[in-house]
Amino acid sequence: MSNRRSFLQQASKSAIGISAIPFLSTVPASFQFPTADGEAYWAELRKAFPLQDKRVYFNNGTFGPSPTPVLDTIKKYLDETNGTGEYGHTDRAREVLAAYAGVKTEELSLTHNTTEGINIVTWGLPLKAGDEVIVTLHEHVGNALPWLNRAKLHGIVLKPFEPGLTADENLSKIKALVTTKTRVIAVPHITCTTGLVLPIKEIAAWARSKSIFTAIDGAHGAGTFNLNLKEFGCDFYATSCHKWMLGPNGTGFLYVREELLDTLQVYQVGAYSDTGWDLYSNPPSMATYVPTAHRYDYGSQSTPMYMGAAASADFHMSVGKQKIEERVRELSSLLFEGLSGLKTKLDILTPAEKQSRICMVTFKPKNIGYREFNSLGAKAGFRLRVVPESHLDAIRVSTHIYNSKAEVERFVEFVGETL
Repeated sequence: MSNRRSFLQQASKSAIGISAIPFLSTVPASFQFPTADGEAYWAELRKAFPLQDKRVYFNNGTFGPSPTPVLDTIKKYLDETNGTGEYGHTDRAREVLAAYAGVKTEELSLTHNTTEGINIVTWGLPLKAGDEVIVTLHEHVGNALPWLNRAKLHGIVLKPFEPGLTADENLSKIKALVTTKTRVIAVPHITCTTGLVLPIKEIAAWARSKSIFTAIDGAHGAGTFNLNLKEFGCDFYATSCHKWMLGPNGTGFLYVREELLDTLQVYQVGAYSDTGWDLYSNPPSMATYVPTAHRYDYGSQSTPMYMGAAASADFHMSVGKQKIEERVRELSSLLFEGLSGLKTKLDILTPAEKQSRICMVTFKPKNIGYREFNSLGAKAGFRLRVVPESHLDAIRVSTHIYNSKAEVERFVEFVGETL
């Protein structure tokens, strides 16, 4: 694939080096990427997904069904590990995921989900009672609870704000909340409620100039954007592979900026976290932590699941990360524009500013309850997601590359007829 060749050429010029990226060759010979253009390309690619045709799946923001190359990879390594009795290792998967994210392998910890990565950051940062952490009022429970728990136990102070509708407004709101006690800005890349995209690059640059940590909930960022975490400039970025990356449940990763490895304290350790330990010495001792983000993950991990996660990254890079971002934006914009013509029947909660949205559109029906609408949508064959969070009582629609323009148009027509 030309996209893969281009990626490998770029990798060979990077600090990671081409020799450190053993591509998995997860795409079986029987699977061929489409050669058509336009809608025909995406229609052909849809055949890689075993999604049922009896309904339209519009809930990728919760779970992204995997394409067959990913599923085949998981099955391959399940057979291999169980057939040989060797459970294997995840080094190759870590290298591919790091390359996908645009970071060094040494900066990537393998986690089981976004929340695990957020907890590592929440508890590892050197905070004391009275230190302030800026969050939004639109946090997913996975970013809210860890910080709330540390506030409860250690006395840090959370300062939440209501997100605005533009990038400039949100940057200004964050700046206005900062005091001499502010230590962390812990916000989502994309909110799970309205699909608002926060200007992470600008936030990170400004925060670093003030010696403030940036800890990003990236649950919806990997697999939508043409992700390059070095370009974003944030300190920490936690994400899952089972959403927009279309990988298996139980896989994710945490990026820790290399310079902060010795600042972010590790508390849970095990095999592969250390450089040596000795129970026979007096007193028993542990040497030190490994000089990489591997210190945050430890012990036996599922080779089939993480190789599946790497296969999902491989799939994205084979299609083209930029091509996927453009398609995600195209479908979401089509949905946004279609619903915008129904403003007498609903309120769109997702920002109109193009740079502040990418993959999800949230709206609130005016004439019927949101749960009733969701039930009607399910009966009509649409898998949606209700949004009771942040007192929104709304409907969220998330689209990905397996969706079509026809499905989006059919849904807009359904909304108009139902409301």
